[in-house]
Amino acid sequence: MGEVSKLPMRPVTSYVRRSPRMNDSQKAAWQRLSAQYLVGELDRQAMASLFVSQAPLDLVELFGRDAPLLVEVGAGSGENLAVEATARPDWNLLGFEVYDKVLGSTMSRLDRAGVANVRLIHGDAVTGFDYLMQPQSISELQTYFPDPWHKARHVKRRLVNPGFVTLAASRLVPGGLWRLATDWDDYAEHIAAVFDVSQLFEDVTAEQAGSGRRPVTKFEARAKAAGRDITEFVFRRKETL
Repeated sequence: MGEVSKLPMRPVTSYVRRSPRMNDSQKAAWQRLSAQYLVGELDRQAMASLFVSQAPLDLVELFGRDAPLLVEVGAGSGENLAVEATARPDWNLLGFEVYDKVLGSTMSRLDRAGVANVRLIHGDAVTGFDYLMQPQSISELQTYFPDPWHKARHVKRRLVNPGFVTLAASRLVPGGLWRLATDWDDYAEHIAAVFDVSQLFEDVTAEQAGSGRRPVTKFEARAKAAGRDITEFVFRRKETL
């Protein structure tokens, strides 16, 4: 791990800070596979999930080639990354995830899928986009089932907010796509309203954008079993901001 800043700032984040313990298989996957998949030597705050000002990633050096980049925010256990990496061998894929327990499972899944075009960042996507990603470096962005934060006093913690939408637009290439999905109606309404106000994206249909390959995860299956509908969005970054 790179240098850790001593800054005392504790900004609002879109996730709960917790450190669930890895099980034995996740620990083994981390030890065996982190050198292959995990991006290391990143400068962080004392709250280690948050990044600080530093040189952005050299994507050609990181992946060993120049290729379109797909970024998933909240990679979870890697189901989607494994599917996308297999379907897009000519793309580079980068996943942001804050929980080390989950990343252990992700690395194991990617290894079983035999994919070599994925890298993982253990940390916060907002500060990661700010400090690690260069402008117009992302060809496609995917954000599936972010934490809904239903209570009014917690809405400020939602990942999809005006500030992050503006930041993400600056990191996407002109015409780049942002795919999102949520199983909560109030968050779907929130997403639609934020993008409508931003004026940085145009809403496109799945037919126009090309169908996604998002697999149905256990999380989504539970949401459907509970009677919640899935709302999906595809937005295209406008040519000029």
